[in-house]
Amino acid sequence: MNDISRKIYPSFDAFFEKLKTWKTSNYKLVFTNGCFDLLHRGHVDFLMAAAQLGDKLIVGLNTDQSVNQLKGVNRPLMDEQSRSLLIAAMQMVDAVVLFNEETPYNLIKAVQPDVLVKGSEYAVEEIAGHDLVLARGGSVETIEMTEGASTSALIEKIRNL
Repeated sequence: MNDISRKIYPSFDAFFEKLKTWKTSNYKLVFTNGCFDLLHRGHVDFLMAAAQLGDKLIVGLNTDQSVNQLKGVNRPLMDEQSRSLLIAAMQMVDAVVLFNEETPYNLIKAVQPDVLVKGSEYAVEEIAGHDLVLARGGSVETIEMTEGASTSALIEKIRNL
């Protein structure tokens, strides 16, 4: 469990020293973000594909407060400690950094990743931080989502049981 919890950072400030080490080592940093409210195969497929785009995969994770603001009063289904532990437990994830804003724009600005990744349901111009990454010469990539795998669809299926 210690190896897993060492990958979880409650804020950018807590992550800064690890980030500095990775940048000094010239790792290609990949950043993605999400609520990851009810983990499913689509999340795993997405994170595996994102990890292949660089050396270190950093996942920005919405705090409970920001998920609630984005998704409504009944969300998140799982608290941020549970969500961060599940994401950090995945071998392909190198760091989970919590953020409390509606978008990870400020976190992306601080991390300065080489690659920014989101699902293909977003146009590049809609992805928070795309301007920052592109201005630094990085890339913004979209990954095709796994068909039939969505948190909203899973929640609806559970409700209909």
